[in-house]
Amino acid sequence: MTAAPSPLLIETEHPGYVILTLNQAERRNPLSEAMLDALHAALTRISARSDLRAVILNATGTVFCAGHDLKEMSAHRTDADRGRAYFETLLKRCAALMQAILALPQPVIAAVEGVATAAGCQLVATCDLAVAGDEARFATPGVHIGLFCSTPMVALSRAVSRKHAMEMLLLGDMVTANEALRIGLVNRVVPQGEALAAAEVMARAIAAKSSLTLAIGKRAFYEQIEMTREDAYLHASHVMVENMLARDAEEGINAFLEKRDPLWSGT
Repeated sequence: MTAAPSPLLIETEHPGYVILTLNQAERRNPLSEAMLDALHAALTRISARSDLRAVILNATGTVFCAGHDLKEMSAHRTDADRGRAYFETLLKRCAALMQAILALPQPVIAAVEGVATAAGCQLVATCDLAVAGDEARFATPGVHIGLFCSTPMVALSRAVSRKHAMEMLLLGDMVTANEALRIGLVNRVVPQGEALAAAEVMARAIAAKSSLTLAIGKRAFYEQIEMTREDAYLHASHVMVENMLARDAEEGINAFLEKRDPLWSGT
């Protein structure tokens, strides 16, 4: 009897958070069409779950994510348009996934062990938080094969300074975990093999907060970051007024003044 194939994506629920594990280690966990679909479907389900307040992205094997599946892409070179329509559709789907991560009410934490390259580095840069094992490596190496990492550039250039982003994009060299920490690509570096455990500590801390407050704050952060300073203050002030009127804010403030734990309602 033939064994059932392993799932592309493993979902593991814990109280307050969920772990999504890329599970194609033998193929270096590429963002293939199937993986893009699996991740997007999982995030869509999670977005409706107020009981889940954080998401961790993890991976099996020694490669976190090697980016797009180049064999899958190259197979369309024989299409009548040399793959143009396919490439456009694939990149739109990848962009939609990255946008879905940003739009998700729950914060997303990347737990990176091993290598994250090209669109895999884009995935890390897109996540709200990232923890790396000290042997993790990051790169946008497309320049080496004549394919500039233009779409990874969007997330990378918003996560680190321009000079650091351009260095990664133009040289294509591997960046160590400690260098990734220095330039702001990851939040923390931990001993090899401990990235997931460290991410879970963060997820549990986040899960203790109001789901409404987390969603309000994450959305407002990404909205204001693209605005002028004046517009950002106006927008943030409006958001804070609406937040102050929420039941969870009233409960949280009362709990603080009364020196007790808050009871969140998510409203």
